[in-house]
Amino acid sequence: MIVFAGIVPCSPLMLPSVNPERVGLIEKTRNAMHELSEELFATHPDTVVMFCQHTQTPHDAFAMNVADPYTATLAAFGDLGYTQTYHPDFMLADKAQRELRKSGFPVTMVTEASLPFGATVPLDFLREHLPNVHILPIAPCALSVKEHFDFGAALRNILVESPKRIAIIAAGDCSHTRSNEAPGGLHDEGKQSDDLLETLITQKNTAGLLQFDENLLAVGQDAAYKQIVMLFGALDGMPAKSRILSHEAPFGVGEIVAELVLN
Repeated sequence: MIVFAGIVPCSPLMLPSVNPERVGLIEKTRNAMHELSEELFATHPDTVVMFCQHTQTPHDAFAMNVADPYTATLAAFGDLGYTQTYHPDFMLADKAQRELRKSGFPVTMVTEASLPFGATVPLDFLREHLPNVHILPIAPCALSVKEHFDFGAALRNILVESPKRIAIIAAGDCSHTRSNEAPGGLHDEGKQSDDLLETLITQKNTAGLLQFDENLLAVGQDAAYKQIVMLFGALDGMPAKSRILSHEAPFGVGEIVAELVLN
């Protein structure tokens, strides 16, 4: 059964060990992540299904990462002492890939032992009260937006039938063009994209999300949209109320934290 759903950023700049001098500038996001982790803990999940980017992401297939164990490090960002270990939910992954393939979805299994920062950073917050939770990272791909939504909807049918308590998280940073210091430089489309995305999440507006202006996403260099579409697919038909916990861009990258509260 699905017991929790949320949207989180994945910037390493949220972590004091990576960004000690300026981490205070993103305190609103950090506080929201801690609040979300407490809400997640209250649902007592057995497994966290995380829609996030992998390093090994096929162009034309959704990728499930089932390495055991996953090792999370932050060495690439200067924190050489950070190491966390996670384990996959093999049974859920096996059932999901078999059922999804039967339904015609292209799914591939990868064994990426080094967990990418797109999962490592949010899990650093979310595991705060859940040291033994299992995870199943699933990456988006180059297929259409509608196919991502349909994939999430097909996955929902599998998750709701599971006897396990399952949380679903869409992880990714939004636009990368919110200031001159941003990775993509300053483009007005970045803020426009993020503001529209926040509105659609707040309204739980699936139709609007599926019709999102692709130019805004491209110029703004968004990296969260498809994961959010997958999440909306997974919640399609389920009563849920959106709650934005924070939205800011102190380093020029849009960071949205939200909970989809299940009724």
